[in-house]
Amino acid sequence: MTKSLALPVDPSTRGDGQQQNRGSDFSELSRRMAEAGLLRRRPLYYTVRFGLVALALAACIGAFLTLGDSWGQLFVAVALAVVFGQLGLAAHDLAHRQVFSRRRPSEAGGLLVADLLLGMSYGWWMNKHTRHHANPNHEGKDPDVSPDILVWSRRQARRARGLPRFVGKHQAALFFPLLTLEGLNLSFSSFRALKSPSVKRPALEGTLLVAHFVVYFGGLFTVLSPAKALLFLAVHQGLFGIYLGSVFAPNHKGMPMIEEGTRLDFLRRQVLTSRNVQGGALVDTFMGGLNYQIEHHLFPSMPTPALARAQVITERYCAELGIPYHRTGLIASYREALRHLRSVGEPLRTPAVG
Repeated sequence: MTKSLALPVDPSTRGDGQQQNRGSDFSELSRRMAEAGLLRRRPLYYTVRFGLVALALAACIGAFLTLGDSWGQLFVAVALAVVFGQLGLAAHDLAHRQVFSRRRPSEAGGLLVADLLLGMSYGWWMNKHTRHHANPNHEGKDPDVSPDILVWSRRQARRARGLPRFVGKHQAALFFPLLTLEGLNLSFSSFRALKSPSVKRPALEGTLLVAHFVVYFGGLFTVLSPAKALLFLAVHQGLFGIYLGSVFAPNHKGMPMIEEGTRLDFLRRQVLTSRNVQGGALVDTFMGGLNYQIEHHLFPSMPTPALARAQVITERYCAELGIPYHRTGLIASYREALRHLRSVGEPLRTPAVG
């Protein structure tokens, strides 16, 4: 069933007898994580992980140059889409300082991976993602649920006009097809954001973004015929967008939306709006640890390999406090997200009366 779109006011904010105990709920969980050693950096893990991604990228480039003007390049496009997805996950971990504790190396790594290798502005994305973490699923505060082409609540659906109104009617069916454009959308938004204050180094990021696309398009149209180059572009960018969307969509879509005036403490705000995805090592690798979304939101700088143990501690702790903790399979998470999209789009499919 689709979850309620509004969260109840937390009794802990009303000044009742439980206020004092609830005020320390997150502090207690944080203490347990520290005692378990889960907040320590894992340099060996990231060295191996990033090294494997770099080798995969080098293998794709080597295969691309070796095959030349061949239809076999479509297999390279598929492989490169997966590699780009993994690069996106690497940029995410760097932005959260999961890899390095200090700002400078984290930023340098983020600029290299996001801007130069992916063609996405690190500064723009980090600003956007930080606001999401502060207020997940909060209408008006979380940029990931701002109405754009898709609508995320019935309130947004009733206000939709133009293209969003048309798309919103069928957004559940159109969701995955629209994801094929997400890679290009990230790049377009990155160039547009260079004029925004959210990008602190517009000249540097602009240079890195231009360098990325000069090499990317230059390589495509130098090695491949125009038809093959365009097809490679469509397959690579389309699958890359689907991969990223498939990783990020299960985390919050279909979970409760926070309305203005709803008051929740940090622990409950993060747990109640997030969904974990179970599935073992394969899902962990596919989602880069973001399947432990609840723990990631509670401890954004926690290294990926620590999240599985943190999940057990967090779920047990939430059970102690009586806080709902949602965990489901990967396919079920997509079903919940799509069911939510269909439900909130209902006002657009219902003829107005009178």
